[in-house]
Amino acid sequence: MNAETLRAEVGKRATIRLRDSDGGFRDIVGVLQSERTLINRRGEVVEFEPEEIAFFRLIPVFNRRDAEAGQLRIYDTLKREVSTIESRDGYVSIYCCGPTVYRDAHVGNLRTFLLADVIARTLAMTGVEVELIQNITDVGHMADDIVGEDKLLAESQRTQIDPFAIAREFEARFHKDLQLLNVRVADRYPRASENMESMIASIEKLIAAKNAYVGSDGHVYFDAASFESYGAISGNKLEALKPGHRHEHTDESGKRFHADWALWKLAGERTQMIWDSPWGAGFPGWHIECSAMSIDFLQARVDIHVGGIDLRFPHHENERAQSNSLTSTEVVGTWVHGEHLLFEGRKMSKSAGNVVLLSDVQVRGLDPLSLRFSLLENRYRSQMDLSWASLQAAHVTLRRWRALMAQWGSSLDLKFDQEISDALTNDLDTPRAMQRLRAIEKDSTMGSQDKRAIFLFADQVLGLDLNTVPESKPLTAQLEELLAERALARASKDWSRSDALRKELEDAGLEISDGASGQSWAWK
Repeated sequence: MNAETLRAEVGKRATIRLRDSDGGFRDIVGVLQSERTLINRRGEVVEFEPEEIAFFRLIPVFNRRDAEAGQLRIYDTLKREVSTIESRDGYVSIYCCGPTVYRDAHVGNLRTFLLADVIARTLAMTGVEVELIQNITDVGHMADDIVGEDKLLAESQRTQIDPFAIAREFEARFHKDLQLLNVRVADRYPRASENMESMIASIEKLIAAKNAYVGSDGHVYFDAASFESYGAISGNKLEALKPGHRHEHTDESGKRFHADWALWKLAGERTQMIWDSPWGAGFPGWHIECSAMSIDFLQARVDIHVGGIDLRFPHHENERAQSNSLTSTEVVGTWVHGEHLLFEGRKMSKSAGNVVLLSDVQVRGLDPLSLRFSLLENRYRSQMDLSWASLQAAHVTLRRWRALMAQWGSSLDLKFDQEISDALTNDLDTPRAMQRLRAIEKDSTMGSQDKRAIFLFADQVLGLDLNTVPESKPLTAQLEELLAERALARASKDWSRSDALRKELEDAGLEISDGASGQSWAWK
C-alpha cells in the first residue's frame, strides 16, 4: 500500500493489519488522520508506515435510516434464555476466546470464530459500533490427551523449533484462514505472552481478596469455594465435581480442594516459556489469561463473550469466577456458545484421521467461502454435520449467486429487507436468511435491481463476497452446441440425454444448474 493511496482515504474509518518485526501482526482500527497516523476509538494516535501494511479495509458507514433493523436477541448460556443485547450509547464490546497457536485451526474451531464475526456484523447492521477483542494463547496450556504436557512445548520438542517461532507461524496462518473465511479483523489480538504483568497483578489481587492462595507445593490456586455462584454457566456443582478433570494439571498436591485450579505454576524442571513472579519463576494457568485481558482491554465490561461449547466448562466457569472476584461485578453481560461440529458423522480427531483444515477445502478446488456458506446454513446452537457433499453444493450455489449478481447489474445500493433483518436479529437465524435469498433468486415478480440490492444488504452479515465478479472466458463453439442440445433435451423431457450431456459439460469444466428459468452455467 503506498502513501498516495492512503492519502485519498484520510478522514475515513479503516481496519489496518500491520506486520510486526517478529513476523507477527497487529491490528488497528479507527479514523485515518494522515497516510501514517490513525486515531482509535479511545482517542489514541497510532503511527505506522505504509510499507508495514499487510491488509487494509475501509469500514462502510451504516445507513441509520434503516431503523427497522431492531436489536439483536441471542441465547445467553448463563440465563438460559434468548436475551436482547442492549448497547451502551450505541456501543457493544465482544470478547472471543482465540486459538492456542501450536497447530492450524480446524473447521470446527473456525465455526466459533465465524460466530463472533456474524454477531459483530449483525450488530453493525443494526447501527451499533462494535469493539472485538480476540486473544492469542501463545504460552500453551495442558494438552487434553497428554497428561502434564504443554501443547506448545510438546510441539517444540517434536519439531525441534523454538516454541515462540511455532506460535508466530501458526498465528500468521490463523490470520490467513480468517482472511480467507472473510472474518473481519478484530480491534485487537492481544497475545498472552505480552500480557504477563497483567496476569501476575490479577493473581496478586485475588490472593489479597482471599479468593486465591499459595498452596503447600508453591503453586498459586483459585479457591473455588470462595465464589458462591460457581457452576452457574455449566450447571456443575462444586460438591459433585470429581477430581482430575482432563483440562487441569495432575501435579497439584498443594490444593486445598480438588476443584480449585492453578493460577500460577512454578517452573520446576521446565526451562522454556517461564517468567519471573512473586511466587517464583513459572507460568500462568490457562484461565487467568482471558480474565486479565478481557478486563484490561474492555475496561472490565464484556457485553458478549463468545466461545465454543467445549469452553463452557471449565474454562468459562473459571474465568467468570476470576473476573467477578477481581472486579466485584458481573463482568460478562451475555455468554454465547457455538455447538460442536462433526465431519461426515464423526467427531474430528487425529486418531480418527478426519481433522479438516481450510487448506483441505482449497485443495479440493472449492472456494474457501463455501465453508462459510455451509456453516451459515446451520444454526450456531445446533450440532452440525459437515460433509464434502455439502461443501461442494455450497461452492456451486456460491458461484451461481455471484454470476447472477453480475447479471443483475453493478449498483452498490443496499435495500433493507425486513425478513432478513428479523432472521439475523432473532438469535442469528442465518438458515432463514439464506432461505430468503433462495426465494428472492426464484421470484419472477421482483426486478433484478431489487434482487441485487437485497443480496448486498444480506451480504453485510453473511460475508460471502457476493459482489465478486466470477472468472469469465468465452465458450467454445462445441460447448455452445452441447448447451443448446441439452436445453432441447430438457424441453422434450429426455432426461437420460440431458444427464449424459450434463456430465459431458461438467467434464469440460462447466458447472451446470437447472432452475425455473432454465439451465445456467459457470466455469468451475
